[in-house]
Amino acid sequence: MPTRRDFLRQSSLLTASLFVSKEEWFFEPQKIGLQLYTLRNEMGKDAKGTLAKVAAQGYKTVETFGYGNGKWFGMNATELRAELKSLGLTTPSGHTFNAGVFLQSGWEEKWKPAVADAKAVGQDFIVVPWMEEQYRIDINNFKKLAAVLNKAAEICKQTGIKLAYHNHDFEFAPLAGTNGYDVLLKETDPKGVFFEMDLYWVSKAGKDPLAFFSKYPGRFAMWHVKDMDNTPQKNFTEVGNGVINFKKIFSYAKQSGMKYFFVEQDQCPGAPLESTAKSITYLKKNIVK
Repeated sequence: MPTRRDFLRQSSLLTASLFVSKEEWFFEPQKIGLQLYTLRNEMGKDAKGTLAKVAAQGYKTVETFGYGNGKWFGMNATELRAELKSLGLTTPSGHTFNAGVFLQSGWEEKWKPAVADAKAVGQDFIVVPWMEEQYRIDINNFKKLAAVLNKAAEICKQTGIKLAYHNHDFEFAPLAGTNGYDVLLKETDPKGVFFEMDLYWVSKAGKDPLAFFSKYPGRFAMWHVKDMDNTPQKNFTEVGNGVINFKKIFSYAKQSGMKYFFVEQDQCPGAPLESTAKSITYLKKNIVK
């Protein structure tokens, strides 16, 4: 007959199995990343100087935005990679083309050189960051996007990188008895198309990130980490300064498949570099030690 001690021991093992150590959480657990869109004005004025300040705050990876004509921030892949290396930074991911590109004919002509440039700068993931407003009202656009992303992922695979889609909250709006996010998750190849979960936007939409991790384990290769303040407006705020339970969410990182995460704050109350400093201070103290 099982004793109380046996019951407690089994309960402890079960509880332990639900969580993972920090060493298991991330592909590179010590590397806290920053989506550079947070510092878009600063990057526009002085990209190299801003990157130096990002490195000085302790960030180890950056996620790019603003790719165009083979360049980021006025630098080609070779130049940007060298600049990042001189600062002890890498860029494992980049936001590249919006969904509208894939809903038009001839997308392959733009996609193939972009994938090659992403590989050249050292990125593991190339991300579709946004669906323009005019496409969101028709569920068929999400279905078409899913089909094209499967093809785009095959091109990525040939180059040795991966494709991901980044969400906002509009993907969760009801459409034809479902929603855009469910369509993208269900109709894309789980071995080729990954997701960059924006924890703020999922939370603002009233959804539970852990429910997605459980239903689609391994699909969420990256996260955007930003907090939501405790006001009716649910504004952006620094990580640790709001209501999102990051400690709990991070304990399920392995189940989600997360390899990289990036701090992002779309809008800051003051100087954006002050906000990025507050976020990394919290993460180092409470999440990644």
